Amino acid sequence: MADDIKDDSEAAGQEVAELDLDATQNEDLEAAMRDAVAAVEGVENAARKPESATEEVERLRREVADLRNRSMRTLADFDNFRKRSERERQESRRYALFEPMRELLDVVDNLDLALSSGGSVEDLKRGVEMILRQMQEHLRRHGVREVPAAGAPFDPAVHEAVSREEDAEVKAPTVTGELRRGYMMHDRLLRPAMVKVAVPAEAPKPAAGRE
Repeated sequence: MADDIKDDSEAAGQEVAELDLDATQNEDLEAAMRDAVAAVEGVENAARKPESATEEVERLRREVADLRNRSMRTLADFDNFRKRSERERQESRRYALFEPMRELLDVVDNLDLALSSGGSVEDLKRGVEMILRQMQEHLRRHGVREVPAAGAPFDPAVHEAVSREEDAEVKAPTVTGELRRGYMMHDRLLRPAMVKVAVPAEAPKPAAGRE
């Protein structure tokens, strides 16, 4: 059977060799061959594309995983920073008066000494005056100053009027007395001054029927 196939192949080859192909047939054959090569290249490109797409997907997955890890680390760092800032803020608020209170202890010590001393009333008074000056200096160091009162124009922003009287000698509301001293701390009112105020006297009204 193999000999028969061989004989048939040789006969077919001889018949093809004896054919006289003209130029048109040769051109058709070349065109067919070019089409076949192009088809093969297209198949090869199509076969390679899934591999390229897979690589691209894998690269994107790696990038997404990296971004996710970085974002998680950033969130963790931010959360730690927020907690640390909150602790520092609470600690700062809790100990904001640490230095002023430590300086105030000297005033407390002097008050204890004044109360435990056995001197005369005059000695006690002089000691209290010294302590008062010390306390005023302590307040000034921390930006606390007195609100001007007696003789100053009445200012409702810093004065609290507790009494009011007319006075013909004043042309505008004026503080005539201080019942409790007021204080400012830097540019804020710490406590208003309680004052007495004099206001200009009202002109007498004309009698009825007269101009």
